[in-house]
Amino acid sequence: MAILDQHRADLAALARRGRRRSLIPRAGADFASNDYLGLAGSGRLAESVAAALARGVPVGAGGSRLLRGNHPEHEALEAEAAAFFGCESALFFSSGFAANATAFATLPRRGDLILYDELIHASAHEGMRAGKADRASAAHNDADAFADAIGSWRAGGGKGRVWIAVESLYSMDGDRAPLDALAALADETDAFLLIDEAHATGVFGPDGRGLAAPWQGRDNVITLSTCGKALGCEGALLCGPAAITDYLVNRGRGFIFSTAPSPLMAAAVRAAIGIVRHEPERRAALSALIGHAAAAGLPATGSQIIPVIIGDDKRTMEIAGAVQAAGFDVRGIRPPTVPIGTSRLRISLTLNAGADAVTGLSALLRDLL
Repeated sequence: MAILDQHRADLAALARRGRRRSLIPRAGADFASNDYLGLAGSGRLAESVAAALARGVPVGAGGSRLLRGNHPEHEALEAEAAAFFGCESALFFSSGFAANATAFATLPRRGDLILYDELIHASAHEGMRAGKADRASAAHNDADAFADAIGSWRAGGGKGRVWIAVESLYSMDGDRAPLDALAALADETDAFLLIDEAHATGVFGPDGRGLAAPWQGRDNVITLSTCGKALGCEGALLCGPAAITDYLVNRGRGFIFSTAPSPLMAAAVRAAIGIVRHEPERRAALSALIGHAAAAGLPATGSQIIPVIIGDDKRTMEIAGAVQAAGFDVRGIRPPTVPIGTSRLRISLTLNAGADAVTGLSALLRDLL
């Protein structure tokens, strides 16, 4: 039908540029998921869900948290998460995207400035577009660029609050933000520091509390810990001062008008936090795998995320297809997820694939590249 011509033409244009996406089943050794500690399919989490069902926890929440959807499992998770991460309060969202989009749209006010790292996640951009604050980007992982941008904004008449927004560990490059310098800058300029801990939660920091652990509990620090990556579950925990989470409960449209996450998932996340806290051997095993990958010849990032930059979109997907055909589930990443000209294979190290698989993948890539 002609009514669909515009959409079909757009899809065809994406295909010509090597950027049309499609859903493919999981197959082969896991080098694509964010299930870093191998918890998503663990019997322990399944048992926690079964136990919750047995004690009468419902599958669905039945409504938003402000209606009848607020369940004791949600509140128990939030209390345990606040204690674990070392913050005053935590708020459970259905996903990291929802939490980021809601926070960025709601917390900064008209006249404020959101100063974000140029590689920050799409969910932050979604929230910023919906909000009323000014916004500007700073060069990736350049604390001096952040300082200069704040100075320029103030010199140009900016009078509101500054919100410095970064990821602690970047999802496509595997590198870390200069949190020491940014936390000091936030203190010096009376700014908030928003830290997305999605890929650091469970993997780094004391007891797996993330790279932002040293700054948790400060009035000017807000963190986001997703539950669908190393924790192996679903959802996200926004952590910070009680005034911030209370404000989101009252003003955050993405929280107010969404059906609450499943109480069963809250029970599973509680179990996952306990596993992460009490089984440091999982983090140790992942750390050893990271070291093995570097020794085997894969690019060393110091984290479980390893980008292999190819550049051209179509060639990236051709190589990804060859790697998948050989039994290694590695996905190609193209713009707009990454900057133009930096299409890549994103290798994700998890406890679902061991050292032998890493060695085999590295040898294959040497032959293909």
